[in-house]
Amino acid sequence: MVYVFLANGFEETEAIAPIDILKRAGVQVVTVGVGGDKITGSHGITVTPDVIEQDVLLTDKVEMIVLPGGMPGTLNLEKSAAVQAAIRFCSDNDKRIGAICAAPSIIGKLGLLSGKQAICFPGFEEFLTGASLSDKKVVTDGNITTAAGAGAAIEFGLELAKQLKGEAKSNSVRASMQYV
Repeated sequence: MVYVFLANGFEETEAIAPIDILKRAGVQVVTVGVGGDKITGSHGITVTPDVIEQDVLLTDKVEMIVLPGGMPGTLNLEKSAAVQAAIRFCSDNDKRIGAICAAPSIIGKLGLLSGKQAICFPGFEEFLTGASLSDKKVVTDGNITTAAGAGAAIEFGLELAKQLKGEAKSNSVRASMQYV
């Protein structure tokens, strides 16, 4: 199961594209509302999450968490105790973490990117503490996948699907979407 955390001001493409791709790959995705049961993205699109942050259960069923970027969505995610707890849980239990755009700054500030390759939206590099900056749009190093921004959202989703369901399944989803 994958938790995708959504806070007011999230970048819609960076959340919805990976959610869609993961679901196409057969992954159970649970969207989490940080700050309420109606969350509005940075471009005014409002979504109803599956659960609110107080309902997040950090158990062995959690395979990955995903943090979309956007402003002020990233800042709102970073302030959430539930998001911080989920990051710690994943780090402590060798679970996967995906972060795109400005959101890698959250895990970078916690020192989780130290010694790893990572990428983020330009201007947030200073927060990727100890990371080696990648020139790729999407990079996985160990259990952490980071991506540059909205333009990389489909590649990000496909990489997350690959990490959870394997390369063949990710390639099958890619082909079914005519993303070649």
